[in-house]
Amino acid sequence: MAVSASGLRHVPVKGVLYMIGGVFFLAVMDAAAKWLTTGYPIAELMFLGRLPAPLFAVALAMANGGLATLKTHQFGWNFVRTIFGIATMATFFYALKLLPLADTVAICFVAPLIMCALSVPILKEKVGPRRWAAILVGFAGVIVIIQPGGTGLGLGAGLALIAAFTYAVSINISRKISTTESSYSMLFWYSVILIIGSGTLMPFVWVTPRGGDILAFCIMSFSATVGQFMLTQAYRYGEISFLAPLEYTALIWALLFGVLFWNQFPNAIVLIGSGIIIASNIYVVHRETMRRGKMTDPASVAAHVPEP
Repeated sequence: MAVSASGLRHVPVKGVLYMIGGVFFLAVMDAAAKWLTTGYPIAELMFLGRLPAPLFAVALAMANGGLATLKTHQFGWNFVRTIFGIATMATFFYALKLLPLADTVAICFVAPLIMCALSVPILKEKVGPRRWAAILVGFAGVIVIIQPGGTGLGLGAGLALIAAFTYAVSINISRKISTTESSYSMLFWYSVILIIGSGTLMPFVWVTPRGGDILAFCIMSFSATVGQFMLTQAYRYGEISFLAPLEYTALIWALLFGVLFWNQFPNAIVLIGSGIIIASNIYVVHRETMRRGKMTDPASVAAHVPEP
């Protein structure tokens, strides 16, 4: 296991696997949320979407040393991370009300660029010119998809951009505190703070779920819980500049769900842009594998950080 000078571990294979899984589950959450935004307040989606998460975190804690492992050493950072997480969910869900699923997801793909930019001052990560170039190429694919003169910078697009920024900040904070906090501890405190915050609004905005919407809420809650945990794990094991481009795979799921549930078929431009994004991801992963394969420092290879 490689460990950086800042003490952050880097295990590329684990990071990639967790990232792919996390992006998929969060894409399912996005689709369920879009389905529900037409009939329920966003605060309720946030509240019900996080209810199972503390129980999931407690179960993981019991399997990894007991409830004492949920103790946080950085409550302040956990609180700040949750505030940015709340802002992300609120702006993203509202954007989903105004835009097609694939459009919202595509606009939010500016987040990897912001993540990489913030990882330099916050985490002291080094982003090489080739990785920057690959990420920029991936972002160019997003520009191809949204097309000039298409969605434009209306309210929906503006909210999606805000969501991308707040999401990027929260991910950097997650990686920053991962040296002392377990993933299930971060999930626990994030969820508890979010539930308390959104729960204060429930007496004023509550709409009782009905019919098939109950299933949609269950899918959203399960996907949000598992996806958030896997994403936290991913950034525990991988550098942000390495994993961030894999966020683009969410577009594949957004396009698929758009076809299945809203009869929104991708056109040739969307497919071309998606191909550019996927190619850039493959290149970044290849470059990282080559770079790690050339590491010869015995101290770096032998370094070990206890598992969460």
